[in-house]
Amino acid sequence: MKNKLGAALGVAIAGATLLSAAAASAQTMASLPRGSLPAAVTGEARPVMAWVDFCRRHPQECAVDTAEAPVVALSPRIWQQIVSVNRRVNTTITAITDQEHWGVPDRWDLPTDGYGDCEDFQLLKRKLLAEGGLPRRAMRMTVVIDEKGEGHAVLMIRTDRGDFILDNKTNAVLPWHDTGYVYIKREGQSGPAWVSLGGASSPTVTANR
Repeated sequence: MKNKLGAALGVAIAGATLLSAAAASAQTMASLPRGSLPAAVTGEARPVMAWVDFCRRHPQECAVDTAEAPVVALSPRIWQQIVSVNRRVNTTITAITDQEHWGVPDRWDLPTDGYGDCEDFQLLKRKLLAEGGLPRRAMRMTVVIDEKGEGHAVLMIRTDRGDFILDNKTNAVLPWHDTGYVYIKREGQSGPAWVSLGGASSPTVTANR
């Protein structure tokens, strides 16, 4: 059973990798992505403890303004803005683990020194996009299980065409269901509590690059 599961996971991830490469190339164009269903919320969830510490140090990055729109209305200009910021941050920040960077297993922060791991990339992307006019409430930090079976953080942008993922592992901005990841939880849109996305297990840290 385990071998069959491993083989199936390998096929799914290989397919997602090919799709990611193709999508990254296609996204040099200004056309809008195809629509898809949003990720389903299945209940409440506890936030990652390193997120709680980050919010204590940077409360403005964690505040939820319910007056903001809960989704982004995509236009070709906004889509290109999202794709451009994802690519720019991925190519300007150097990936390094929190253990190498800070001497701790998991620390969430803005990569102001040019170094960071997965969540740091995504926090910077959200900050830049919010400064560019996108509603912060529609951009939610999200925890997944990646192709290595490890905890990983991505940025989910909720749009009127579905939920899309900004990821430091690819320059392609993909629909959430095309990444090959198992979705665990993300920030809620009504307050500081997080929500579950139905994944069976929750990592205690998101410590890979």
